[in-house]
Amino acid sequence: MFHSIHYTGTREENYELVIKQLEALISGEPNLIANLANAAALLHQFLDNINWVGFYLAEGEELVLGPFQGLPACVRIPFGKGVCGTAAQNKRTALVPDVHLFPGHIACDAASQSEIVVPMLKDGNVIGVLDIDSPNKNRFDEIDQQYLEKFVDVLVASL
Repeated sequence: MFHSIHYTGTREENYELVIKQLEALISGEPNLIANLANAAALLHQFLDNINWVGFYLAEGEELVLGPFQGLPACVRIPFGKGVCGTAAQNKRTALVPDVHLFPGHIACDAASQSEIVVPMLKDGNVIGVLDIDSPNKNRFDEIDQQYLEKFVDVLVASL
């Protein structure tokens, strides 16, 4: 059974550990929803100063809400709209230090101040995004981006 672990290393070491935990959680499990749910829960208990973490899954030219941890969220986001839709359309991580300065930001939770969205790419196609919000400005940086992209790569490889 999964037990909470105390993350006592450097940020990089802690991210490596959480990626190993993800690998253990999804190993041999083919169900997408189960794996995304566990991945969201894992990041929710690992990351501090966040108020939402979860997945949106691509359906045509829209992202549809998937497993998450946090308050109820926007259900559908068109590609190109908001931070999630922009990351999906560009197939590139969106690292936003202040969501209020992001053109067309969709405020699902008024408490959110910063956000990172990592697209999930399979065979060059966007199959979804990992979305993480924080109530603090400037919560996410290049270290978060690097390791969250690795986290998503591990997750997508299992699908």
